[in-house]
Amino acid sequence: MIAVEKLGIILSPTNNEFENNGVINPGVYQEGNTVHILYRALQNGNISTIGYAKTDGPFKIVERRDQPLINRDLDYESQGVEDARIVKIEDTYYITYTAYDGSNAMGALATSKDLVTFEKHGIITPKINYQDYERYALCNGNKLNPKYHHYYRLHQEMGLIADKFRLLRDKDVVIFPRKIKGKFVMLHRIWPGIQIVFFERWSELNDLFWKKYIENLTDYIVLDPKGIFEVSYIGAGGPPIETADGWLLIYHGVHETTTGHIYHAKAALLQLDKPEVEIARLDLPLFSPAKQWEIEGEVNDVVFPTGHALFGKDLYIYYGAADKHTAVAKMNLNELLDELKKKS
Repeated sequence: MIAVEKLGIILSPTNNEFENNGVINPGVYQEGNTVHILYRALQNGNISTIGYAKTDGPFKIVERRDQPLINRDLDYESQGVEDARIVKIEDTYYITYTAYDGSNAMGALATSKDLVTFEKHGIITPKINYQDYERYALCNGNKLNPKYHHYYRLHQEMGLIADKFRLLRDKDVVIFPRKIKGKFVMLHRIWPGIQIVFFERWSELNDLFWKKYIENLTDYIVLDPKGIFEVSYIGAGGPPIETADGWLLIYHGVHETTTGHIYHAKAALLQLDKPEVEIARLDLPLFSPAKQWEIEGEVNDVVFPTGHALFGKDLYIYYGAADKHTAVAKMNLNELLDELKKKS
Protein backbone atom coordinates (compact mmCIF):
# COMPACT_ATOMS: atom_id res chain seq x y z
CA MET A 1 0.00 0.00 0.00
CA ILE A 2 1.06 3.59 -0.66
CA ALA A 3 1.08 5.92 2.34
CA VAL A 4 -0.57 9.21 1.35
CA GLU A 5 -0.45 12.16 3.73
CA LYS A 6 -2.94 14.94 3.10
CA LEU A 7 -1.25 18.15 4.22
CA GLY A 8 -4.38 20.26 3.93
CA ILE A 9 -5.48 23.47 2.24
CA ILE A 10 -2.77 25.89 1.10
CA LEU A 11 -4.92 28.40 -0.84
CA SER A 12 -8.50 29.54 -0.32
CA PRO A 13 -10.80 32.23 -1.73
CA THR A 14 -10.20 35.83 -0.63
CA ASN A 15 -12.20 39.04 -0.70
CA ASN A 16 -10.62 39.95 -4.04
CA GLU A 17 -13.43 39.93 -6.59
CA PHE A 18 -11.61 37.71 -9.09
CA GLU A 19 -11.16 34.89 -6.54
CA ASN A 20 -14.03 35.31 -4.10
CA ASN A 21 -15.71 31.99 -4.90
CA GLY A 22 -12.96 29.42 -5.47
CA VAL A 23 -9.19 28.89 -5.74
CA ILE A 24 -8.71 25.51 -7.40
CA ASN A 25 -7.02 23.19 -9.92
CA PRO A 26 -3.50 24.68 -9.93
CA GLY A 27 -0.92 24.41 -12.66
CA VAL A 28 2.46 23.94 -10.97
CA TYR A 29 6.05 24.51 -12.06
CA GLN A 30 8.97 23.82 -9.72
CA GLU A 31 12.27 25.71 -9.85
CA GLY A 32 14.52 24.37 -7.11
CA ASN A 33 12.92 25.15 -3.77
CA THR A 34 10.33 27.45 -5.38
CA VAL A 35 6.94 26.25 -6.60
CA HIS A 36 5.04 28.52 -8.97
CA ILE A 37 1.29 27.97 -8.63
CA LEU A 38 -1.03 29.13 -11.43
CA TYR A 39 -4.42 28.48 -9.90
CA ARG A 40 -7.91 28.81 -11.29
CA ALA A 41 -9.50 31.82 -9.63
CA LEU A 42 -13.30 31.68 -9.55
CA GLN A 43 -15.46 34.72 -8.94
CA ASN A 44 -19.17 34.75 -8.29
CA GLY A 45 -21.04 33.89 -11.48
CA ASN A 46 -18.69 31.03 -12.41
CA ILE A 47 -16.20 33.28 -14.21
CA SER A 48 -12.55 32.15 -14.10
CA THR A 49 -9.13 33.68 -14.53
CA ILE A 50 -5.68 32.42 -13.53
CA GLY A 51 -4.20 33.65 -10.26
CA TYR A 52 -0.62 33.29 -9.05
CA ALA A 53 1.10 32.26 -5.84
CA LYS A 54 4.65 31.18 -5.04
CA THR A 55 6.02 28.95 -2.31
CA ASP A 56 9.24 28.46 -0.43
CA GLY A 57 9.38 24.68 -0.19
CA PRO A 58 6.40 22.49 -0.96
CA PHE A 59 3.63 24.51 0.69
CA LYS A 60 4.77 27.68 2.48
CA ILE A 61 3.16 30.53 0.51
CA VAL A 62 5.53 33.51 0.29
CA GLU A 63 3.90 35.51 -2.51
CA ARG A 64 0.37 35.85 -3.87
CA ARG A 65 -0.87 38.34 -6.45
CA ASP A 66 -4.00 40.34 -5.76
CA GLN A 67 -4.89 40.53 -9.47
CA PRO A 68 -5.21 37.80 -12.12
CA LEU A 69 -2.01 36.64 -13.80
CA ILE A 70 -3.85 35.56 -16.96
CA ASN A 71 -7.09 37.31 -17.81
CA ARG A 72 -10.09 36.71 -20.09
CA ASP A 73 -8.96 38.77 -23.07
CA LEU A 74 -10.54 37.09 -26.09
CA ASP A 75 -13.95 35.92 -27.28
CA TYR A 76 -13.15 32.21 -27.02
CA GLU A 77 -12.34 32.62 -23.29
CA SER A 78 -14.91 35.28 -22.45
CA GLN A 79 -16.38 33.30 -19.54
CA GLY A 80 -13.33 31.45 -18.33
CA VAL A 81 -9.59 30.81 -18.41
CA GLU A 82 -9.61 27.54 -16.50
CA ASP A 83 -7.43 24.75 -15.10
CA ALA A 84 -3.96 25.73 -16.35
CA ARG A 85 -1.12 23.24 -16.70
CA ILE A 86 2.45 24.39 -17.20
CA VAL A 87 5.76 23.03 -18.47
CA LYS A 88 9.04 24.67 -19.49
CA ILE A 89 10.77 23.39 -22.64
CA GLU A 90 14.10 25.05 -23.41
CA ASP A 91 13.53 28.74 -22.52
CA THR A 92 9.77 28.87 -22.93
CA TYR A 93 6.93 28.22 -20.52
CA TYR A 94 3.95 26.53 -22.19
CA ILE A 95 0.64 27.04 -20.41
CA THR A 96 -2.33 25.01 -21.59
CA TYR A 97 -5.77 25.78 -20.25
CA THR A 98 -9.48 25.33 -20.89
CA ALA A 99 -11.00 28.32 -22.67
CA TYR A 100 -14.71 28.71 -21.99
CA ASP A 101 -16.96 31.11 -23.91
CA GLY A 102 -20.22 30.27 -22.17
CA SER A 103 -21.01 27.35 -24.52
CA ASN A 104 -17.75 25.73 -25.60
CA ALA A 105 -14.92 24.37 -23.44
CA MET A 106 -11.77 23.82 -25.51
CA GLY A 107 -8.01 23.58 -25.07
CA ALA A 108 -5.97 26.76 -25.55
CA LEU A 109 -2.29 27.72 -25.36
CA ALA A 110 -0.32 30.63 -23.95
CA THR A 111 3.46 30.99 -23.76
CA SER A 112 5.80 33.09 -21.65
CA LYS A 113 9.49 33.67 -21.14
CA ASP A 114 9.18 35.00 -17.59
CA LEU A 115 5.72 34.15 -16.13
CA VAL A 116 5.00 37.88 -16.17
CA THR A 117 3.90 38.56 -19.74
CA PHE A 118 2.02 36.00 -21.85
CA GLU A 119 1.34 35.49 -25.53
CA LYS A 120 -1.89 33.70 -26.39
CA HIS A 121 -1.97 31.35 -29.37
CA GLY A 122 -5.65 30.47 -29.55
CA ILE A 123 -7.52 27.18 -29.51
CA ILE A 124 -5.29 24.13 -30.11
CA THR A 125 -7.93 21.35 -29.93
CA PRO A 126 -10.39 20.42 -32.73
CA LYS A 127 -12.68 23.30 -33.76
CA ILE A 128 -15.47 21.07 -35.09
CA ASN A 129 -19.14 20.67 -34.25
CA TYR A 130 -20.68 17.40 -33.10
CA GLN A 131 -22.14 16.55 -36.49
CA ASP A 132 -18.68 16.57 -38.06
CA TYR A 133 -17.15 14.86 -35.05
CA GLU A 134 -19.63 11.99 -35.28
CA ARG A 135 -19.03 11.58 -39.00
CA TYR A 136 -15.27 11.37 -38.48
CA ALA A 137 -15.54 9.17 -35.37
CA LEU A 138 -17.70 6.60 -37.15
CA CYS A 139 -14.64 5.76 -39.29
CA ASN A 140 -13.32 3.90 -36.22
CA GLY A 141 -16.14 1.36 -36.49
CA ASN A 142 -17.01 -0.62 -33.38
CA LYS A 143 -13.46 -0.33 -31.98
CA LEU A 144 -14.41 2.91 -30.24
CA ASN A 145 -15.87 2.90 -26.75
CA PRO A 146 -19.59 3.75 -27.21
CA LYS A 147 -19.18 6.62 -24.73
CA TYR A 148 -17.29 8.57 -27.41
CA HIS A 149 -20.69 9.10 -29.04
CA HIS A 150 -22.36 10.34 -25.84
CA TYR A 151 -22.17 14.10 -26.44
CA TYR A 152 -23.30 13.72 -30.04
CA ARG A 153 -26.41 11.88 -28.84
CA LEU A 154 -26.95 14.41 -26.05
CA HIS A 155 -26.86 17.32 -28.51
CA GLN A 156 -29.15 15.37 -30.80
CA GLU A 157 -31.69 14.88 -28.00
CA MET A 158 -31.55 18.61 -27.18
CA GLY A 159 -32.10 19.55 -30.84
CA LEU A 160 -28.70 21.25 -31.05
CA ILE A 161 -26.89 18.85 -33.34
CA ALA A 162 -27.01 21.17 -36.36
CA ASP A 163 -25.68 24.14 -34.36
CA LYS A 164 -22.34 24.89 -36.03
CA PHE A 165 -21.27 26.94 -33.01
CA ARG A 166 -21.57 24.09 -30.48
CA LEU A 167 -18.08 22.65 -30.68
CA LEU A 168 -16.39 19.51 -29.43
CA ARG A 169 -15.54 19.63 -25.74
CA ASP A 170 -11.83 18.93 -25.29
CA LYS A 171 -10.28 19.58 -21.88
CA ASP A 172 -7.40 18.55 -19.60
CA VAL A 173 -4.73 19.44 -22.15
CA VAL A 174 -1.28 18.59 -20.79
CA ILE A 175 2.13 18.82 -22.49
CA PHE A 176 4.99 16.44 -21.70
CA PRO A 177 7.92 18.32 -20.12
CA ARG A 178 10.30 17.52 -22.99
CA LYS A 179 10.11 16.64 -26.64
CA ILE A 180 10.23 12.97 -27.60
CA LYS A 181 12.04 12.11 -30.81
CA GLY A 182 12.03 15.79 -31.72
CA LYS A 183 8.28 16.24 -31.27
CA PHE A 184 6.01 17.91 -28.78
CA VAL A 185 3.77 15.37 -27.05
CA MET A 186 0.40 16.37 -25.67
CA LEU A 187 -2.39 14.63 -23.79
CA HIS A 188 -5.99 15.79 -24.05
CA ARG A 189 -9.46 14.55 -23.20
CA ILE A 190 -12.14 13.93 -25.77
CA TRP A 191 -14.72 12.46 -23.39
CA PRO A 192 -14.45 9.88 -21.83
CA GLY A 193 -10.74 8.93 -22.27
CA ILE A 194 -7.22 10.38 -22.54
CA GLN A 195 -5.66 10.69 -25.99
CA ILE A 196 -2.16 11.61 -27.18
CA VAL A 197 -0.88 13.88 -29.97
CA PHE A 198 2.61 14.12 -31.50
CA PHE A 199 3.65 17.14 -33.60
CA GLU A 200 6.71 19.20 -34.51
CA ARG A 201 5.04 22.61 -34.89
CA TRP A 202 1.90 24.05 -33.34
CA SER A 203 0.75 25.12 -36.79
CA GLU A 204 0.25 21.45 -37.66
CA LEU A 205 -2.83 21.32 -35.41
CA ASN A 206 -5.19 22.53 -38.13
CA ASP A 207 -8.64 21.35 -39.26
CA LEU A 208 -7.28 18.71 -41.65
CA PHE A 209 -4.96 17.32 -38.96
CA TRP A 210 -7.84 16.90 -36.52
CA LYS A 211 -10.15 15.39 -39.16
CA LYS A 212 -7.63 12.63 -39.89
CA TYR A 213 -6.88 12.26 -36.18
CA ILE A 214 -10.51 11.66 -35.19
CA GLU A 215 -11.03 9.30 -38.14
CA ASN A 216 -8.31 7.18 -36.49
CA LEU A 217 -9.04 8.09 -32.89
CA THR A 218 -8.57 4.57 -31.53
CA ASP A 219 -4.88 4.75 -32.52
CA TYR A 220 -4.36 7.70 -30.15
CA ILE A 221 -6.23 6.61 -27.02
CA VAL A 222 -3.75 6.17 -24.18
CA LEU A 223 -6.21 5.40 -21.38
CA ASP A 224 -9.93 4.73 -21.41
CA PRO A 225 -12.06 4.40 -18.27
CA LYS A 226 -11.44 1.09 -16.53
CA GLY A 227 -12.67 -0.15 -13.16
CA ILE A 228 -15.24 1.22 -10.77
CA PHE A 229 -13.36 4.34 -9.67
CA GLU A 230 -13.11 5.74 -13.19
CA VAL A 231 -16.06 4.08 -14.88
CA SER A 232 -17.65 7.39 -15.95
CA TYR A 233 -14.65 9.27 -17.39
CA ILE A 234 -11.03 10.25 -16.80
CA GLY A 235 -8.71 13.18 -17.54
CA ALA A 236 -5.00 13.97 -17.29
CA GLY A 237 -3.73 15.75 -14.20
CA GLY A 238 -0.35 17.48 -14.21
CA PRO A 239 2.42 16.99 -16.80
CA PRO A 240 3.76 13.41 -16.82
CA ILE A 241 6.75 12.83 -14.55
CA GLU A 242 9.79 11.22 -16.16
CA THR A 243 11.24 8.31 -14.17
CA ALA A 244 13.56 5.41 -15.02
CA ASP A 245 10.50 3.15 -15.03
CA GLY A 246 8.40 5.25 -17.40
CA TRP A 247 6.26 8.37 -17.46
CA LEU A 248 4.25 8.63 -14.26
CA LEU A 249 0.84 10.12 -14.98
CA ILE A 250 -1.38 11.36 -12.19
CA TYR A 251 -4.95 11.72 -13.45
CA HIS A 252 -8.50 11.98 -12.21
CA GLY A 253 -11.04 9.19 -12.42
CA VAL A 254 -14.77 9.76 -11.97
CA HIS A 255 -17.62 7.49 -11.09
CA GLU A 256 -21.28 8.34 -10.78
CA THR A 257 -23.38 7.53 -7.72
CA THR A 258 -26.99 8.13 -6.80
CA THR A 259 -25.92 11.37 -5.12
CA GLY A 260 -23.61 12.64 -7.87
CA HIS A 261 -20.10 12.23 -9.29
CA ILE A 262 -17.07 11.40 -7.15
CA TYR A 263 -13.62 12.48 -8.38
CA HIS A 264 -10.57 10.41 -7.37
CA ALA A 265 -6.81 10.85 -7.88
CA LYS A 266 -5.41 7.93 -9.91
CA ALA A 267 -1.97 6.91 -11.25
CA ALA A 268 -0.66 5.18 -14.37
CA LEU A 269 2.74 4.45 -15.92
CA LEU A 270 3.45 5.03 -19.63
CA GLN A 271 6.36 3.77 -21.72
CA LEU A 272 9.26 6.26 -21.93
CA ASP A 273 9.98 6.11 -25.65
CA LYS A 274 6.38 5.30 -26.62
CA PRO A 275 4.16 7.17 -24.18
CA GLU A 276 1.08 6.04 -26.08
CA VAL A 277 1.68 2.62 -24.49
CA GLU A 278 0.28 1.98 -21.01
CA ILE A 279 2.58 -0.09 -18.79
CA ALA A 280 0.31 -0.20 -15.76
CA ARG A 281 -2.30 1.65 -13.76
CA LEU A 282 -3.46 1.32 -10.19
CA ASP A 283 -6.83 -0.30 -9.59
CA LEU A 284 -7.46 1.78 -6.46
CA PRO A 285 -7.27 5.57 -6.17
CA LEU A 286 -4.20 7.26 -4.72
CA PHE A 287 -6.67 9.25 -2.69
CA SER A 288 -10.35 10.16 -2.71
CA PRO A 289 -12.57 12.80 -1.13
CA ALA A 290 -12.53 12.13 2.61
CA LYS A 291 -11.87 15.44 4.38
CA GLN A 292 -14.73 17.85 5.04
CA TRP A 293 -13.24 20.37 2.58
CA GLU A 294 -13.07 17.72 -0.16
CA ILE A 295 -16.59 16.44 0.41
CA GLU A 296 -18.40 19.77 0.74
CA GLY A 297 -17.85 22.82 -1.46
CA GLU A 298 -19.05 24.39 -4.68
CA VAL A 299 -19.01 20.88 -6.19
CA ASN A 300 -19.06 18.11 -3.61
CA ASP A 301 -16.82 15.04 -3.54
CA VAL A 302 -13.96 16.31 -5.70
CA VAL A 303 -10.19 15.85 -5.57
CA PHE A 304 -8.81 17.14 -8.88
CA PRO A 305 -5.00 16.76 -9.23
CA THR A 306 -3.36 19.15 -11.69
CA GLY A 307 0.26 19.66 -10.59
CA HIS A 308 3.18 18.23 -8.67
CA ALA A 309 6.57 18.98 -7.15
CA LEU A 310 9.40 16.69 -6.05
CA PHE A 311 11.42 17.32 -2.90
CA GLY A 312 13.85 14.44 -2.54
CA LYS A 313 11.79 11.30 -2.97
CA ASP A 314 8.64 12.96 -1.67
CA LEU A 315 6.07 13.62 -4.37
CA TYR A 316 3.70 16.49 -3.58
CA ILE A 317 0.45 16.50 -5.52
CA TYR A 318 -1.47 19.77 -5.75
CA TYR A 319 -5.19 19.50 -6.32
CA GLY A 320 -8.50 21.29 -6.32
CA ALA A 321 -10.76 20.33 -3.41
CA ALA A 322 -14.55 20.44 -3.90
CA ASP A 323 -14.14 23.33 -6.38
CA LYS A 324 -13.36 25.64 -3.45
CA HIS A 325 -9.74 25.31 -2.26
CA THR A 326 -6.28 24.22 -3.36
CA ALA A 327 -4.75 21.47 -1.25
CA VAL A 328 -1.64 19.28 -1.30
CA ALA A 329 -0.96 15.61 -0.58
CA LYS A 330 2.40 13.88 -0.11
CA MET A 331 3.62 10.37 -0.90
CA ASN A 332 6.89 8.55 -1.55
CA LEU A 333 7.69 8.41 -5.26
CA ASN A 334 9.48 5.06 -5.05
CA GLU A 335 6.60 3.44 -3.20
CA LEU A 336 4.21 4.62 -5.89
CA LEU A 337 6.43 3.34 -8.70
CA ASP A 338 6.90 -0.02 -6.96
CA GLU A 339 3.15 -0.38 -6.62
CA LEU A 340 2.65 0.41 -10.30
CA LYS A 341 5.36 -2.05 -11.37
CA LYS A 342 3.51 -4.82 -9.54
CA LYS A 343 0.63 -4.20 -11.97
CA SER A 344 2.73 -4.35 -15.13
